[in-house]
Amino acid sequence: MTLILASKSASRRAMLDAAGVAYDSIPSDIDERAVEAGLAGAAPAEVAEALAVAKAAAVAALHPGALVLGSDSLVVCANRRFDKPGNREEAGEHLRFFSGKVMELHSAAALVKDGGCQWSHASLARLHVRDLSEDFIAAYLDMEWPAIGHTVGAFRIEGPGVQLFSEIEGDQFTVLGMPLLPLLEALREEGVLLT
Repeated sequence: MTLILASKSASRRAMLDAAGVAYDSIPSDIDERAVEAGLAGAAPAEVAEALAVAKAAAVAALHPGALVLGSDSLVVCANRRFDKPGNREEAGEHLRFFSGKVMELHSAAALVKDGGCQWSHASLARLHVRDLSEDFIAAYLDMEWPAIGHTVGAFRIEGPGVQLFSEIEGDQFTVLGMPLLPLLEALREEGVLLT
């Protein structure tokens, strides 16, 4: 069975590659804000999961018979939801807000085939952001912008972004943007991977 990753995320591709999962990559093109608008009042994990399903469903509609993997991540800090920063200044604002607080990162994945969601799952990681000085934020943005412009939370944990945190609760895969271990089990159940 063909597995399609409905994403252009380098970290999600790297996770699947490292795990030895064969797949094609066809990014989805959905209006995420429209999906979110229909989920007013939903818990962050539900929103991430719904977005993962919507992304997979959009690609699955164009590829009958294929199993499509969608994934999404979102950040909540002090009861405020954050999207990807639109520019360097906004990334700096996000970092100032996160400083000294706990960031909740919700990562979800879903498998869709022929219009039906076969499986979905959301995981939570809690990232304790240390107190960040203005000098650190400026130096960090010099190193990481524009690469972090496509990341929710304005960090890449596999790079200098690890310096933002004093403690992380949750697994590395969730922080990277996809609950990999539950996904691998689902792929075994779907016959994509050997049991």
